[in-house]
Amino acid sequence: MTAPVTVVGGGLAGCEAAWQLASAGIPVVLMEMRPRATTPAHRTASLAELVCSNSLRSDTPTNAVGLLKAEMAAMGSLVMAAARANALPAGGALAVDRERFAETVTAAIDAHPGIALVREEARSLPEGWVIVAGGPLTSPALLRALQDLVGEEHLAFFDAVAPVVAADSLDMDRLFHASRYGKGGGDDYLNAPMTRDEYDVFLAALLAAEKVPVKDFEQQVQFFEGCLPIEVMAERGEETLRFGPMKPVGLTDPRTGRPPFAVVQLRRDDLAAQNWNLVGFQTRMTHSAQQQVLRLIPGLANARFVRLGMVHRNTFLCSPKLLDPRLRFRSEPRVRLAGQLTGVEGYVESAAMGLLAGLYAAAEVLGFEPEAIAPWTAHGGLVRHLTARDPQRFQPANAAWGLMQDPPVALPRDKRVRRESAAAEALKAVSDFRSAFPWPTPSRAIGSSQPRGGSPRR
Repeated sequence: MTAPVTVVGGGLAGCEAAWQLASAGIPVVLMEMRPRATTPAHRTASLAELVCSNSLRSDTPTNAVGLLKAEMAAMGSLVMAAARANALPAGGALAVDRERFAETVTAAIDAHPGIALVREEARSLPEGWVIVAGGPLTSPALLRALQDLVGEEHLAFFDAVAPVVAADSLDMDRLFHASRYGKGGGDDYLNAPMTRDEYDVFLAALLAAEKVPVKDFEQQVQFFEGCLPIEVMAERGEETLRFGPMKPVGLTDPRTGRPPFAVVQLRRDDLAAQNWNLVGFQTRMTHSAQQQVLRLIPGLANARFVRLGMVHRNTFLCSPKLLDPRLRFRSEPRVRLAGQLTGVEGYVESAAMGLLAGLYAAAEVLGFEPEAIAPWTAHGGLVRHLTARDPQRFQPANAAWGLMQDPPVALPRDKRVRRESAAAEALKAVSDFRSAFPWPTPSRAIGSSQPRGGSPRR
C-alpha cells in the first residue's frame, strides 16, 4: 500500500492539495490545528475559512486572477467548485458566502474516503512525504521547524481585515444598488455616495483616529501593497482613497444623476444578504475608533458591526532561495511548500499553489515525472515568481500578466484581443499539462451543503 502524504494546514491550499492527492488514489493525512489551537484571525473550526474578504476577485479570463480561476477549474479544483456552488452577486468578481463555502469544502474533505482529517497541531515536520500549507498564520512551533530545515529567517508582512455590517442596521435611503459600469447583475453592490464635504470630514476623522500600536519587533515589517489599511492610504495624500477603494468611476448617484465625489461600496457577505462587507476598507484602527469613524459614512450612522476590522501578521518564506520548480525544498525534497507561505498573495493564488503541490506530490509518489507547467499560464507565472525572482527583491505577489511569459505564438497588438489570445493559449497549455497525468481530473460537481462523514478520523 502507498504510504500516505501528510498535508499540514486545512486552509484553501491544504484542502486543495489533499483533494488532488486523494483524487490520484494517494492516501492523505490532513492535519489542522483548529479548533484545538486557533489564530487571531480565524473564527470557526471549518476548513478553508476565509478570514479577510469574501471576494475571490475578478472572474474575467482576460484578468490574470480570472485566468488563474479558469485554469484551476480545468484541473479539477475543489476550491473553485465550492466557490461556484456558493457564489454571490458581485458584478465582474467572484464572491462567496464565506460560511457556506467553508462548510462545503469541509464536507467534501470529510466525506472523502482517502483523506484522514486529524485535528492536531503539527509542532514538527512529519515523516515521509509532506506538503506544508500552514498559511500566513502558521503556528510558531511549525515555523521554528521550517527555520531549522532551511536555515533561513522567515520574512513577514502585515495583512488587514475589512469590517462587516448588518443589513438591517443600514439606512437604505442613503444608499443605492449598482455595480461599476453595470457589470454582473448591474446592481450587485450597495453604494454610499459622498459629497466633497462629507469626504473631507471622513478623511480628517480617519487620519485622527486611534490606531492599534505596532510592537517594537514589528517596526520593520511592511504592509502588503495590495491590501493596505485605509488609514495608511489616507496618509499618502488626500486623493489616494478616491483613486483606490473610494473611487467613484463607473457609478452614477441616482439622486443627482452624476458620479459622486467619492463612494464606499458594500458587497454582500452571505447568500441571505444579511451582512455586507466594506470593500477595500481593511483597517488597523482600534475597535472604538472604527465604530466612530465608519459611522460617518452615509447610510452607516447606526451601523451594527458583525465583525470589526483588524490587522494580523502574515508570514512567508523567501521561496527563490528555497524551492525548486516543483515546489520542493531543495535541501529536503520530500517536503513541499504550498499556499501563502510560499510568497503568493490572495485566496486564489494560495489555492492554486496547493493544487500544483498536490499534483506534483502525487506524481512523484507514483513515479511519474510531469512536464513543468508552461510559463505563459497564470500558474506558471506564479511558479516563476516563487523560483526565479531575485531573492533580494522578493515580496508577496498576486497573479499578474507581468509574471507570465508570452506564449510561443504571434499575438495581436490590440491589448484586449492580445489578452484573449494569451488566455486561450494558457488554457490550452493547462489542459495539455493536466491530461498528461495518468489519472483522471477530479469531478467538478460539488454541492453547496454536503453531509459529513465517511473518512477515518484520529
